[in-house]
Amino acid sequence: MPFWGMITDLLSGLLVSVEIFVFTLILALPLGFPIALGRMSQNRLLSGFFRLYISVVRGTPLMLQIIFVYFAPYIFFKMPLSRYPRLLATVLAFGLNYAAYFAEIYRGGILAVDRGQQEAAKALGLSRAQTFFRIILPQTVKRVVPAVGNEVITLVKDTSLAFTIAVTEMFTIAKQLSAANTTMAPLIAAGVFYYIFNYIVALGMERLEKRFAYYN
Repeated sequence: MPFWGMITDLLSGLLVSVEIFVFTLILALPLGFPIALGRMSQNRLLSGFFRLYISVVRGTPLMLQIIFVYFAPYIFFKMPLSRYPRLLATVLAFGLNYAAYFAEIYRGGILAVDRGQQEAAKALGLSRAQTFFRIILPQTVKRVVPAVGNEVITLVKDTSLAFTIAVTEMFTIAKQLSAANTTMAPLIAAGVFYYIFNYIVALGMERLEKRFAYYN
């Protein structure tokens, strides 16, 4: 197979990998906050539900979760699989998975804020909402950026798991090209593209850390 033809095919798969990456973050980053707050709720039923959710998500393979999310509409509602886009199922599975990890990171960041600040805010007449958004949240964001960055970098590599339900992202295309042409070149090229993708993401997260270093 011509070299540039291989690169073109891999780049088309890379575009799908980037879509999974971006849409997963759009879903998981904000979803992690209500999950974290639910996990910290004084309501035992609510807290227990989110504790169980996080435990199940973190205790089972992401690959299994992708398969479950894809086949769930058919199993429970007899929805034809042809009407359920594989990419949508992938993003939902990734989003629900990473939201659980982000929730635990957020929870750790919230708990790391000194409780004395909450008491001081209460003494100043601030409501719980004002205390959270003006005092706790800014410090939490600053504290969790490094940990969130590690998860985001992991997500770049995890996008390859979309092959589980035959989503034609870069790793799937690389395997197909390698098998069809009996060569490791497509897999090596895909590895290079993953490294570049990861490097760009890591560089972006590093700059974000510096931007939020206003408490140092």
